[in-house]
Amino acid sequence: MEKILIVDDAEINRELLTEMLGGDYNILEASNGKEALTVLQDIGPEISLVLLDMVMPEMDGLELLEIMGKNGMLTDIPVIMISADDSQETTHRAYELGVTEFIRRPYDSLVVRRRCQNIISLYSKQKKLVGLFADQFYEREKNSRLLIDILAHIVEFRNNECATHVINVQSYSEILLKEIVNQTDKYGLTEKDCMLIASVSALHDIGKISIPDEVLNKPGRLTDEEFKIMKSHSAVGSQMLADLPFHREEPLVKLAYSITRWHHERWDGRGYPDGLAGDDIPIAAQVVSLADVYDALTAERCYKKAFSHETAIEMILKGECGQFNPLLLKCLEIRSEEMRLVKEGGTQNIKGEDDIKEFARELLKNDALYASDRLLHLLEYEKMKNRFFEGITGGCSFEYNAESKLLTFSKKSADVLGISETIVDPVHDDSLISVFGQEVLKEMSSMFRAGTPQNPITQLYLHQVITLGSGNGSPTQSFRITSSPDIKHNYPENMKCSTYRLICRSTWTLEAPQRFTGVIGKLVPSETDYGIMKGVDILDIEGLL
Repeated sequence: MEKILIVDDAEINRELLTEMLGGDYNILEASNGKEALTVLQDIGPEISLVLLDMVMPEMDGLELLEIMGKNGMLTDIPVIMISADDSQETTHRAYELGVTEFIRRPYDSLVVRRRCQNIISLYSKQKKLVGLFADQFYEREKNSRLLIDILAHIVEFRNNECATHVINVQSYSEILLKEIVNQTDKYGLTEKDCMLIASVSALHDIGKISIPDEVLNKPGRLTDEEFKIMKSHSAVGSQMLADLPFHREEPLVKLAYSITRWHHERWDGRGYPDGLAGDDIPIAAQVVSLADVYDALTAERCYKKAFSHETAIEMILKGECGQFNPLLLKCLEIRSEEMRLVKEGGTQNIKGEDDIKEFARELLKNDALYASDRLLHLLEYEKMKNRFFEGITGGCSFEYNAESKLLTFSKKSADVLGISETIVDPVHDDSLISVFGQEVLKEMSSMFRAGTPQNPITQLYLHQVITLGSGNGSPTQSFRITSSPDIKHNYPENMKCSTYRLICRSTWTLEAPQRFTGVIGKLVPSETDYGIMKGVDILDIEGLL
């Protein structure tokens, strides 16, 4: 039963309201603002509504409203102001402080009951909407982090750097961006800009996949020629993005290009590849550059030991790692402790549930249309990130919702497989069965569900066997599943085998007992490997730029 707190110094008024509402609600009473504040501080989340008198001794209704607003209580607890004072000034002041409704004495029992019912119902629905939005946003934050983690592995798998390097750079970038916004509006950075820069920072070293192993992982000092090759990664990475066949005009792609190309430029113009100086270097590239240097100093590499946090900060501030924007150095000093906590694993770069719920409330507090528009914008932004990551990593991505039995492929995946982007009940779908065969689909489904919340990752190898038809006969295909990329099988000349790596992550509910909710994953041809760029003569790398 919902609880209503009646706050009035007149006992007769409290009795009247209790008589009107007591049959439907659990009634609590307070004779002044101070008593009410004590109750709110003790059991605030349990209270569904406050009926508040305006004029009371010790602390009146307006004073209590002001305190509730400052403490964030009005976000979840609606207040109906009760008063015989119906002056415009008093009414306006009450609404400015956050009162939800106004009831004037003498009471009309039907009006009191109906307004209480309506407001409690309205806030209950809003709480559910906030929770739903927060859960969806939190899941998308986790999935975005998962994409970043996968990308980190892809970018760093040939490099002896820790695969957490890009994750750390993302966290450090976000910390520095927040402080820049606090210090100045010179760069006009919005919250959306900061979020985008931090996400895209994961791509800063993508060009390293073009660097030969003997240079990339050399334990000693690089020769001048080797260093020249190493420096080419920023130009090669930006060129890879410039050559994308889609979405080149999207803000995300343009930002990724500038970060990838210019994150080794320096404030004094002594960086590379273009020798930019000062604020000719985009602020996004400046921030990622500083984050990159800090992580490089504090991490162990094949050619050096890790420096301590304090030593790394001192080296950067003294200019031992190149010159940086003085404003950025100030931000680094101010946020140094937060950087250290990330380095030691004390923070996570996923928004907490409370932060997300507060964000959801902000979206909803004005009107539903604004919230809907903003939600659609955020969802479209997440889709754009997913399409972008898919384009640069190759392969076919998909998502399966176990509750709705809905299998969703990216457009590229659907085009490659010759099927619809959305399939209901995939194990029994004729189009999927015609591609993979029913037994293989059932086997894959069983393996996906074998994952656990503790071990959600599943990796399989899908072997496609194509039999060429004789004469005018059409080719036929079949699939096999193994846990190994290599299968020993001697095929006749009219048969060809291609192997695909299937990497999936099962998803689960957060609450206990955890329940399987679906799978996200990617199908990657085994021959797809950017390492083939090693075959290019290293002396011709500049010709590729």
